[in-house]
Amino acid sequence: MNARQGWPAHPIIYQIYPRSFQDTNGTGEGDLKGVLRRLDHVAWLGADAIWLSPFFRSPLCDGGYDVADAMDVDPHFGTLEDFDAVVARAHTLGLKVMIDQVFNHTSDQHEWFARSLARDPKFEDFYVWVDPKPDGAPPSNWIGYFGSPAWRWHPQRAQYCLHQFLPCQPGLNHRNPEVHEQLERITRFWRERGVDGFRYDAVTSFYFDPDFRDNPPAEAAQARIPGPANNPFTMQRHAFDMLPEDCAAFIEKFRGWAGDDAYLIGEINDGPTSIETLREFTSDGRLDAGYVVDLAERGLIGEVIADVVQRMGSPGKLIWWLSSHDQPRQVSRVGDGSPRDARMLAALTLALPGPVLLYQGEELGMPQADLAREVLQDPFDRSFWPDPPGRDGARTPFPWDDGVNLGFSTVPPWLPVMRPPDGPASVQSESDTSVLAFYRKAIALRRDLGLGGAGIEVITAYETLFAARLTDNQGGDCVLVVNLGDAPVDIPVSVGDGTTVALSSAAQPSGTQIDARSTLWLQQA
Repeated sequence: MNARQGWPAHPIIYQIYPRSFQDTNGTGEGDLKGVLRRLDHVAWLGADAIWLSPFFRSPLCDGGYDVADAMDVDPHFGTLEDFDAVVARAHTLGLKVMIDQVFNHTSDQHEWFARSLARDPKFEDFYVWVDPKPDGAPPSNWIGYFGSPAWRWHPQRAQYCLHQFLPCQPGLNHRNPEVHEQLERITRFWRERGVDGFRYDAVTSFYFDPDFRDNPPAEAAQARIPGPANNPFTMQRHAFDMLPEDCAAFIEKFRGWAGDDAYLIGEINDGPTSIETLREFTSDGRLDAGYVVDLAERGLIGEVIADVVQRMGSPGKLIWWLSSHDQPRQVSRVGDGSPRDARMLAALTLALPGPVLLYQGEELGMPQADLAREVLQDPFDRSFWPDPPGRDGARTPFPWDDGVNLGFSTVPPWLPVMRPPDGPASVQSESDTSVLAFYRKAIALRRDLGLGGAGIEVITAYETLFAARLTDNQGGDCVLVVNLGDAPVDIPVSVGDGTTVALSSAAQPSGTQIDARSTLWLQQA
């Protein structure tokens, strides 16, 4: 345990996207009572905490990340009393509760924005308002993450307002101390309701060049991440619209507001320097840990895993993950959608030292849904059709049983519900060979072997193979070997009498070889 109010030093955090978890009131959308109803599943799985994606008041322009009131529950999801019940039940089950904090921007439906638009003296500078150039053009060439210009013209003020994501998400002015007073008030509100930690959205985007200088073109390596290659956002080097060093220093305020006992994590988007930026954000007095998009967007190959491990240096501050509400599900993105590949990826993620994020449905081997354009809700996916980023395909409802709509809702759900190859949760929970059973076994074994706090040394890495030695854990040294290829290969360490297979994602490990599309944990005395 660490000093963070009984948090494990390297927790397994289960992300819940409430809109897709469980519908209890027949709207076709999940709600907080649904979260309450299904918390036992998360505790049974072996997670240490839940992370609830936004349930705040919102017009749902961007799936709830456009917040209209950060201190209230949207009626879609229930009430504050429902939230309090979730916290109480989670704590009874031994689960910590983490919620999103979206402090880069608000919804354009927020009261603050309405008052700022009207030049209310108290709120006039709550957002980033800039006069046009003499020819009426925007202040800079900046492009938002969703691929459109980062400036929206507002005739009421005859000014442009900065938005780094969607036009419906105006950016807060973090150079205004009154903005920070309000953000501190929000933080303390949720801490007083029993929240144990926060996940901060878009933490590298709070600050920007005050002179609004144009971003230069991206070089080839800089354009690789983040985001799809067909997004013009990737065609700029974001030298002036995002100042990560300023943002990292600002994180110290978050720690002061949340308190020393809160566990804090952040989303780090900084292209090829993401790991170096993460180290800045997780230095003393800042975040406990952060996650980057390298494995999701550079490709899950041996060289990339090794690069991330070696650049990070000491493990523990980097959160390992492969799927989220923002990324296509890994079993389809990296694999072929099969239970075999789901087990392979589970064993990889859960062996790596440091905290781990699991995204709802991952433990069932849920594949990525292939959705028709008319079904899509996400503006990002719709903008890039027919080659969408795939966010809605990862947000389809959770399949609980073989009943109507697979137990998610009694009415047609907001997105189609998909049946995983091994079946819904109720079926998998009764099987010793299901993906769900494998996840539960791997989580328990990770804890027994102390892998979360292990050191890591890369043994070998190439496109289809990664091997590393995990040291100083409770059960002696452990070797992680992942074969991402389609044929068996030799295990790159000696497998002698003192070596035992602690975990294999394949049905039958093959002596001195590792099966195709599989992961081994080898325990060495």
